[in-house]
This record gives sequence, structure tokens and C-alpha cells, in this order.
Amino acid sequence: MRCEYSASVKKHTSLSKRVYVLGLLLLAQINAYAETELDTQLPDDPVEIGVVQKNPSPEITEPFPVAPEDNPNKSYWIPAAGIVGFDVLLNLFNRRFSGVSDYDSNFSTIKKNLRSSWVEDRDAFNINQLGHPYQGSMYHGFARSAGLNYWESLGYTLAGSAFWEIAGEKVPPSKNDMISTGIGGTFLGEALFRMSNIVLEKGGSQPSAWREAGAAIISPATGFNRYAFGDRFDAVFDRNDAAYYSRTQFGISNTIQYNRGTSRKDIKENDAQLEFSMDYGLPGQEGYSYTRPFDYFVFQGAASSANVFENVLVRGLLFGTDYKMGENYRGIWGLYGSYDYISPQTFRVSSTALSIGTTGQLWLSESVALQGSVLGGLGYAAVGTLSGNDEQDYRYGVAPQALVALRLIMGDKASIDFTGREYFVKDVDSGNAGGHDNILRSDLAFTYRIHKKHAVSLKYQWNQRDASYLNSEGKQTTGTVGIFYTFLGHDGFGATDWR
Repeated sequence: MRCEYSASVKKHTSLSKRVYVLGLLLLAQINAYAETELDTQLPDDPVEIGVVQKNPSPEITEPFPVAPEDNPNKSYWIPAAGIVGFDVLLNLFNRRFSGVSDYDSNFSTIKKNLRSSWVEDRDAFNINQLGHPYQGSMYHGFARSAGLNYWESLGYTLAGSAFWEIAGEKVPPSKNDMISTGIGGTFLGEALFRMSNIVLEKGGSQPSAWREAGAAIISPATGFNRYAFGDRFDAVFDRNDAAYYSRTQFGISNTIQYNRGTSRKDIKENDAQLEFSMDYGLPGQEGYSYTRPFDYFVFQGAASSANVFENVLVRGLLFGTDYKMGENYRGIWGLYGSYDYISPQTFRVSSTALSIGTTGQLWLSESVALQGSVLGGLGYAAVGTLSGNDEQDYRYGVAPQALVALRLIMGDKASIDFTGREYFVKDVDSGNAGGHDNILRSDLAFTYRIHKKHAVSLKYQWNQRDASYLNSEGKQTTGTVGIFYTFLGHDGFGATDWR
């Protein structure tokens, strides 16, 4: 979805509208999924309140149909047709409403692009780093919901991205779009596909219209295939009774630290935020194995009144296995794939990466548990400052990156969460040889459960960008404190108990 943006009001208005629509879509996804947790019952044992529940909802009277691992109803032609049809409709929409000529492709431009070298483009950051991964998630969803496995769907996502670059636009094909759409899109798409199927699963053998609509909002391609092909694709993805922990938060955040640096954009010191997060396939679940990509994943998304999207973060286990140490520790380790999009008003960074890491849980006492993840790897990143209306002020580069995430769970009453991330973006531009961006982000939160699923959270978030180039250098820093109402999906804080 590339556009050559100038200073014209018309073109910037077009961009703003598309970003705003994407923001509303994320809000709808968060709210639609949060509603699926309302049917979980409160356990009788007070100690067990803090432990993830894994059983189906008591409202389900008939079991939901589960798609087998090798689905006999799967189709290779239906997702191909769906992807081509989606790209054609997207191209027609952009021709009509984008205000630019990039989408006026024809047989002549297709022939030219087939012979063209692949380039690195500088389209609007939100389009390249958020719109393209979401477009890739649509391709992935068309394939997954037609019965194909993850790796087959990855192939369709890459093919769909290449088709768009060659035929969907008349400008030269972009190699950075292939990464964000074809790889980042499949990471995002798998998480959305699995979450949409949980919504359907909780509806039993005949999900209500509301559940069908909610699942379609989370993964539109899944909803389309279910509606268009009826019984053929109505079986729900088999999550193998994976333990999961979700929470939705709404609150107010206030900026208490601010160093503008090279940014020329004014910030909003107070903003409202809506957040949703989910941990899926938590270690320690008896009988659960990690044989498929994303049998463990974490999804986080936050919408803000200050800049619509504050973050979209996904990481999942691609290859790995579980392990244990003693009686009180269970964990997994292996190769993780991740897609990150972070935009804290003054700068923004996006990365698609592969990392080696581990995730585990340690029982410290009868009711106190420590969960954590440690990852280190290499990504392809885009990073830049926010400069008023200039959506093209950013650079690309290879980015070593690391993550540490910890959660201390204190029975059924409270939890403390800490997450630290670092991205070191090196050699981002041939014109800035020797330059780098070092991005640091940390989140610290204390959550106290008030009654059943209802809790309150206090959060501190700190972001820093340290940029050094031949023509500019300096630091940009923001620090915020917020208070949030938290809706806990499973009456607790995500601990699994195998003891």
C-alpha cells in the first residue's frame, strides 16, 4: 500500500483517514475478544483463583467440531483465489481513494516490475510498518482458515506479498515490504487466527451470530471463508487445550519525563489508552506439547488518544520443546519469531525478527510464582523520529535485539510485571555510514485484583532513542505514569499449576 506523499493537504488527509480506520479496527478486535472471557466461572478454591483455567465454558452444551491436523477439507485453490480477489479489491479501492497514481497498474507496469530490481522504499511509516503486516495477516488468514498448516500458509503469504508488489502497484517492487508483509504478516496473522478460533470455540457446535462477527473482526479472512463456504470450513482450530491468560485495560496516562530531541512534533501529556494482551500456550500445562508454530505466543496491542497506535507486539515459538528442572520449574525454549511496532509520540520503531530464547515458570512458594521470558536475536527494523507531518522520516537496518519479561504472581491478589526491550539498529543507510539507533523500552506494572475479574493497575513506562549519525545525533526520552481498570480474562494472573 505504497503512496508518494507530498505536502498536499489531500494526500496527508488520505493517510490520516487510513491510519484512523486501522485504529478503529484494533479497538474493535480488542473489545470483541474481551467479551469472550465473560463466561468463565469463579473457582471454589480461593488459592486456585490465581491459576489459569483450561476447561471449556459451562455454557457449551454441545462440543464444537475440531479440524484435524491434516484437514481433509483443506483447499489450495480457495486461498489463492481469496488472496488474488483481496488484492484486486484493495487495488481498486486505492485507485479511487488514495489520491495518488501508484496503484494505476496495468499489463505494461506488471511486465516492467517483473524485470525490475527490488528497491527499498520510503513510504509512510504507518503504511509500511503497520498496514503491510496487517495486509500479510489477511493472506495468512485466507490460507489457515482453508485448512492449510502454518508453513503452507507462510508460502501463500509470501506469494501474496510478491503478487501485490508486482501487480498491485506500478512503482518498483519493494524488498522491505516483502519482509513486513510476508514474514511480519504471518506472525501477526497466526496470532489473530488462533484468537478468533477461541471466540468460536466458546460458542459450542453452533456459535452465535455475535461470536461469528467477533471472530470475523479479529480475523476477517477467517470470517469470510466460514461465511462463503459454510460447513466445509466450520470446524474450529484444535488448540489442544492450551492454557491462556488474557486481560483488557483502559485508563489514563500522564507524561512525567520528556526530552524532545530531534522531534518537531508536540506531544499530548495526557492521553487515554485501551490495551489488550494475551499469553497463549503457557508452560506447565500437563499433556500440552509444542509441536506446531505458535503453540506458544504473546500478543499485545495498545490504542491511544494521542497517536491512535501506541504498540502492536507479537512473539511466538516457531521451533522448540518443553523442559523441566526439579519439581517447581517448567519451561520451553527454541526459535521465536516476532513482529514489533512501537510509537511513543516522539519516535517510532518496527522490527520483524528471529530470536533464540526461553519462557518458563517457577513456583517460589505454595501460591507465589515467577514467570519469565528471555530472548535475543536479529531483526530487520525501521526507526525514525516523529517530525510533524513527515511520515517518511525514518531509516532501515539490521537490528540485534533483546527482550526480558518477568511476572511475579502473588496468589489470587496481585501481580508485578516488568518488560524490557532493546533494539540496536546498525548501518541503516548507506548515506549515514557508521550511524546507529539504540532503542530502549521498559514497562513496570502493579496489578491488584479487587473482585473476581476486576482489578486496578498502576503503570510506569519509559522509552529512549539514542541516535548517532553523521548529520545528527541526540536522545529522545519519554516517561509516563498511568492508572488503569483491568479486566482479567481468567480471574487470576496466568499461573499454571502442575503440582
